[in-house]
Amino acid sequence: MQLQTTETAKTSLQQGFSVWTLSAMVVGSMVGAGIFSLPQTFARETGPFGAMIAWGIAGVGMLMLAFVFQSLSLRKPELDAGIYAYAKAGFGNYLGFLSAVGYWSAAVLGNVSYFVLIKSTLGLFFPVFGDGNTVTAVAVSSALLWIVHSLILRGVREAAAINTIVTFAKIVPIFLFIVFVAYGFKTDVFAANFWGGTEISFRSIAGQVRGTMLVTVFVFVGIEGASVYSRYARNRHDVGLATLLGFLGVLCLLVLVTILSYGVMLRPDLAALRNPSMAGVLESVVGPWGTKFVSFGLLISVAGAYLSWVLLAAEILFTASHHETMPRFLAHENKSGVPSNALWLTNALVQAFLILTLFTQSAFRLALELTSSMILVPYFLVAAYGFKLTWSGESYENDTSSRRADFAIAAIALVYTAGLILAAGTKHLLLSAALYGPSTILFFMARREQGQETFMPAEKVVFFVVALGAIAAIYGIATSLLVF
Repeated sequence: MQLQTTETAKTSLQQGFSVWTLSAMVVGSMVGAGIFSLPQTFARETGPFGAMIAWGIAGVGMLMLAFVFQSLSLRKPELDAGIYAYAKAGFGNYLGFLSAVGYWSAAVLGNVSYFVLIKSTLGLFFPVFGDGNTVTAVAVSSALLWIVHSLILRGVREAAAINTIVTFAKIVPIFLFIVFVAYGFKTDVFAANFWGGTEISFRSIAGQVRGTMLVTVFVFVGIEGASVYSRYARNRHDVGLATLLGFLGVLCLLVLVTILSYGVMLRPDLAALRNPSMAGVLESVVGPWGTKFVSFGLLISVAGAYLSWVLLAAEILFTASHHETMPRFLAHENKSGVPSNALWLTNALVQAFLILTLFTQSAFRLALELTSSMILVPYFLVAAYGFKLTWSGESYENDTSSRRADFAIAAIALVYTAGLILAAGTKHLLLSAALYGPSTILFFMARREQGQETFMPAEKVVFFVVALGAIAAIYGIATSLLVF
């Protein structure tokens, strides 16, 4: 049986992932827990007008970032680790390491949010699961964690095939939700919700839009899925195409779920819904069976997204180790070609965070915000690398006609990602540093294994800032000055 699995993996590697498989990886990574919570999450912050502005900004910004990924996949085909490899190539070993850690941490925290939301959904029918952070919920989540872990150890491509099937299966309930809610749409309810409050001013709308920024980041996390798996692609051109196809499809779903919900329930009622709030919205249109329908769809969706993110997390650790930025033990592969040590470390950290959810009242919200915060630096570095190439002209020696357009695209992506970091605020930046700082021990280990000096002069400054932020965050949490 083991020999058969190994041979299958080898054959799949030779054939490579098609554009549709890569697109499914993007959609599977992006469509997870976030979309099922959009009605409540947006209603807490804004109305339809602010939501349309927020999706417009996020859509343009993320589309530009998708174009940057597409361009880099073609201009730098040798960088087959995606988001991590671009940061390292553009800005050195330590910033490449921080990009890998940020991406990996976001994947881990995202997986924690998936488990919490699964148990919170089951809590609608079985009170023992509560809001997803009870002892029973954590115990069941832990069992599921290690069952999936065992499945993935049998082969990356087998798990990827399952992900493709699950991706199509979970789109169907979301599509049907859109159809039913569109049928129950009331223009007078939508008009009453339109401005998101009694005050109509630029300052009010700007504040509403800013309050949604981390949410839009969370639901777009995964846009780089095809790029991370570019080493498995059948054709390098498919990587960029898969990224764009996946992004545009998911954007349409996100906007429709958000905006149509405002035409079904008044904003205060939407904001008061329990997550997954799509269930409450559909119930108001079709009756009690709507809750069960959405809950079933969520369980399929989150299961598929979880599988995608476990694969992505292990892959980023494996490639970082293979390129000597992480310790060598993370480059180990088992007989099925799975980066097993990276997978063990990933799921061990997921398990640790699951236990920590026992001690917080808002486990899902905290996991959502932390996931968004940790992905900001990796996205910023990708945009910065794209901008750097267009500024210097590297890789454009024989294609000067494309340089000006790519420069504008990269500049917009850079401004957008920098704006996200500012919008996240000091609190989230400090907590990100609390994860980046201690993780640097892996960088120390890797550099020692290679007999290399740990930091270049400029990298010492970056490390000092990260370490200072980590100390401040840990002190703030210990003294309750920093509350989440």
